[in-house]
Amino acid sequence: MRKFFGLFAIFLLSACAMAPAKPEKINGVSFVSSRDTINATHIDPVVNIHANYASIMPFAFIRNIDNPEIHYNRNNQWFGESKRGVKQYIESLKARGIKIMLKPQIWVARGTFTGLIKMEKEEDWLLLEQSYADYILDFASVAEEVHADIFCIGTELEGFIDHRPEYWKQLITEIKKIYKGKLTYAANWNEYDRTPFWDQLDYIGIDAYFPVSDLKTPTVEACKLGWVQHKDTIHAFSKKYNKPILFTEYGYRSVDFSGKQPWRSDRDMTVVNFEAQKNATQALLETFWNEDWFAGGFVWKWFHDAERTGGEDASQFSPQNKPAQAILRDWYSKY
Repeated sequence: MRKFFGLFAIFLLSACAMAPAKPEKINGVSFVSSRDTINATHIDPVVNIHANYASIMPFAFIRNIDNPEIHYNRNNQWFGESKRGVKQYIESLKARGIKIMLKPQIWVARGTFTGLIKMEKEEDWLLLEQSYADYILDFASVAEEVHADIFCIGTELEGFIDHRPEYWKQLITEIKKIYKGKLTYAANWNEYDRTPFWDQLDYIGIDAYFPVSDLKTPTVEACKLGWVQHKDTIHAFSKKYNKPILFTEYGYRSVDFSGKQPWRSDRDMTVVNFEAQKNATQALLETFWNEDWFAGGFVWKWFHDAERTGGEDASQFSPQNKPAQAILRDWYSKY
């Protein structure tokens, strides 16, 4: 009998050794800040969709695109955007096994696109550079303190980068003196191929709002066909720098024509179309998640109060309590 159990144990070990390893991907959610602390009630839904990463996004604010003053960590901001709140969120998520990308980013008043930020005077450029360095280095210190797995140095700041590339290269050098983990930058989908500092970072980060279909309700196959050219270009770019691709944001609104201009957040787009969001999401996951040069991504976006998110009239990006959530859960469970 003892011999039998010994042979059985050897068989089990051999079977486990022969089983194919589960590929590792960053199955991420863009975890939206709130007024409140978070607890297990808010984290359980993240765990339940098999997410293993969360992007924490402490926003800073500027008045307009030619104003050099960046404001952050202020008393009138939501708790989750403060340094204290960021630490509480990260500690709570890490306690449940969720890894972290800390992704500080700017919000321009009235929602103006951050890529348009541009100063008219040299003195204002210098003020912007100092203000941004204060902001990003402060949160680089937070990232190091909480042992964040990835630190994102900026989001969709193409105008700032185009006009001041040497500043950014020096900023990365300063960040590395503080934070010792992995670095990326969240380039807009039509910006990443001219971002000048990928050789200094660990991931090529892309906010993946590529147009993939003009159909009112795009099918999975139509979206996959729409990805072909983009995918080939992205793959070639990955090989050029020998860096993995990370979708620092990806996702679709639950509206008609969701794959046509996926970056649009206009409030006049109110016709709900869950099928469009579901199909576009499935096509993206099928197109990229099996590729060894693709690191994974962070779905845009995930709210802490899951029970109150989504619903029949929900036309925004979050997949929560919509058919797209089941697609996400199914794919994330494989990696």
